Amino acid sequence: METDAQVIVEKQGGAGIIRLNRPKAINSLTLPMVRDLFHALQRFEEEPGVACVVLTGEGDRGLCAGGDVRIIHDLGKAGDPQVLDFWREEFPLNYRIAHFGKPYVALMDGIVMGGGVGISAHGSHRVVTERTKLAMPETGIGYFPDVGGSWLLPRAPGECGTWLGLTGNAVTAADAIYAGFADYLVPSDRLGRLVQDLSRSVDTDSVETAITAHAIEAGEGILSLNREIIDATFRFDTVEEISAALSARQDAFSRETLEVLQKRSPTSLKLTLKLLRLGRESASLIECLEREFAAGTEILRQRDFYEGVRAALVDKDRNPRWSPARLEQVREEDLAPYLAKHSGNLFPDHRL
Repeated sequence: METDAQVIVEKQGGAGIIRLNRPKAINSLTLPMVRDLFHALQRFEEEPGVACVVLTGEGDRGLCAGGDVRIIHDLGKAGDPQVLDFWREEFPLNYRIAHFGKPYVALMDGIVMGGGVGISAHGSHRVVTERTKLAMPETGIGYFPDVGGSWLLPRAPGECGTWLGLTGNAVTAADAIYAGFADYLVPSDRLGRLVQDLSRSVDTDSVETAITAHAIEAGEGILSLNREIIDATFRFDTVEEISAALSARQDAFSRETLEVLQKRSPTSLKLTLKLLRLGRESASLIECLEREFAAGTEILRQRDFYEGVRAALVDKDRNPRWSPARLEQVREEDLAPYLAKHSGNLFPDHRL
């Protein structure tokens, strides 16, 4: 089907199919796409003949590389008040997916990063493939894991979520399943047949039967293989202590992890760790999304996000100049504005 629509919505038998259609941008989300997704979920939840929803991405590079941060960067730099509209509508979409009333099957083939995690990992049935590369890479652009990342990451085994959130490193299908971001591994060449089987589903049991018929064992990934090191070094509540613990070790995994952290925004590292620790104690996804929205509002007032996007996506020199440049220059009181509500509540009708 040739179409300019950024989201293609169709019904195949008992399955409501939602296809992200910006393949050249690895299906990065725009505000119109967020709105289309929300409306599609409303339609399919109310349609009696739809037994499940299937989310997939067009092209062969990935489901979704995240929100289109270049747009947010440009709006923020211009002081456009509409810059917050994307998060204002994206975060409630993440919540809607987490509480969708029918099976929500996300086909997480290829790249799944940032906002792509938000529209997949909150679903009820998350399918990865041998091509999956999943990451919350925000500390590398002066931001932090949002879209409910501060709810999902702390619920990974041990300190695996802390490692994922601070490093921003991409992991494979086995790691995604181990960390609780996915449920099944289905080879990419079986996805077409899986969608056909899902189109014949009539209830949750038949959805699960269809998926398990194609699923294979995921094996082990770097998280399970290095779990002991991760738990020992990332159990601390300050980034300085985590860095010191990594520095004290002689193994390659610790050395490589430390090198990655040293390239990330010091402010983003400290803010991310704060949000992850608060998320660990939070009672609901809404509580975390509200906190992330407040932090995102403050991010737009500061320098590092614009510098990170410049280095990664504008000039592409891969050499961000963070400010402050060192961990010890980011004080605890510097994080307070990120936790203050600047722009109201996303969910005013919900009690936290």
